[in-house]
Amino acid sequence: MKRILIIDDDVDMCGLLSRYLQRKGFEVDTAHNGAKGIAKVKDSKFDVVLCDFRLGDKEGSQVLREIKALNPETIVIIITGYSDIKIAVDVIKAGAFDYITKPLIPDEVLNVLTKATEQSGGDLATGRQTTSAKSTPGSEAFLVGNAPVTKEIYKQIELVAPTNYSIILYGESGTGKEVIARTIHQKSARKEKPFVAMDCGTLSKDLAGSELFGHVKGAFTGALADKEGHFELANGGTLFLDEVANLSYDIQAALLRVIQERKFKRVGGLKEMDVDVRIIVASNENLQEAYRKGRFREDLFHRFNEFSIILPRLKERKEDIPLFAEFFLKNANSELSKQVEGFEDEVMQIFQNYTWPGNLREFRNVIRRAALLTQEGKVNSSVLPAEIINSILYKTEPETHHMASHAVSHGSSAIHNDLDLKNSAAQAEYNVIMNVLKQVNFNKTKAAEILKIDRKTLYNKIKAYQLD
Repeated sequence: MKRILIIDDDVDMCGLLSRYLQRKGFEVDTAHNGAKGIAKVKDSKFDVVLCDFRLGDKEGSQVLREIKALNPETIVIIITGYSDIKIAVDVIKAGAFDYITKPLIPDEVLNVLTKATEQSGGDLATGRQTTSAKSTPGSEAFLVGNAPVTKEIYKQIELVAPTNYSIILYGESGTGKEVIARTIHQKSARKEKPFVAMDCGTLSKDLAGSELFGHVKGAFTGALADKEGHFELANGGTLFLDEVANLSYDIQAALLRVIQERKFKRVGGLKEMDVDVRIIVASNENLQEAYRKGRFREDLFHRFNEFSIILPRLKERKEDIPLFAEFFLKNANSELSKQVEGFEDEVMQIFQNYTWPGNLREFRNVIRRAALLTQEGKVNSSVLPAEIINSILYKTEPETHHMASHAVSHGSSAIHNDLDLKNSAAQAEYNVIMNVLKQVNFNKTKAAEILKIDRKTLYNKIKAYQLD
């Protein structure tokens, strides 16, 4: 039985979610702040931790780091408001397995948990995922889209894939860097050998050495058996290093030696091992600028920089949005055993106008969620996150009517388009609450103290103004 820990300061939500997951066969424990959650992780082992990003005493990113330091194998899933999508993307980079947006939908939570606990082929918590080209699932496929920039990327892939060049992939989080790396591997002569991916942004200095090169029993505290590293696992194939700029200078030096000599030693070991891997690295920052600032080795940069590909943001390739929408919906239908038929024209227009700060990862999650909520027919705007709808309204409505449009579109009676005294006061109240919430990083307890109202009153106002 899988053990789940829920960390959230909303006691009612913890109770409801706990009972639901227990009925689905999980063993569940709860904690109502970050400190108590960390204490429980110290005392007991959990397969998955569901952690709210905005806790009273800690942020979810801090809890994530502390859990990973205590037990790197624990899978962490972050719960966040949809307006925090950029934060959600950051926690994925920091080592979270996935994120779930509020309001929580039980079936969506169950789907993510099932995916986390049953996904095979590697150690999810440390970023190790070993697959061959044969086993790459359809959801990982590279789509040759309609945007000129996408077609140009595919031409570059076709050109460089058959070579043994090392490659740097540049792009924001969620733009599909690992998908590109897998595609290059599948189009290379190494396609029958392993493809191994490692997220360098999730690992401490000590753990990075062990993950890359392996270790021998007794090499350090907790090394209870010999362990293969990513280079051994990828031998003959391709090693993909995501967020490579996060590796420490010492690990960069060790990595350079392996690339130059094609030999390495396990941590704590004496035996040298031969290795033959193609290396593809990814970064969301310019590695040339990083070495000029002294944060990345210049010699290692030049070893990697035999070829580079820049991946655009989704909002820069809008011609591809319909194609990706249908692709993600097809995958979601398969995953959920549903028959959602497509998208209403209004929904596709919203997709085209939205900025997609989380890029393809965010787009995929929105469609998976929409497919889950759609009972029959096509996806309509009612199943899209409110923040996507609001962001479109904010771009199209005059500034003086932003809040009016927000409230009317969600059935709230607190604010109307009529600019009378009562409604002006309501809008002023909204502004004050929102400003205070931002100042305290959405800590509701602190916000209630500053506003001199009780927590329940604040929750009611947050609900009325659609601020949660």
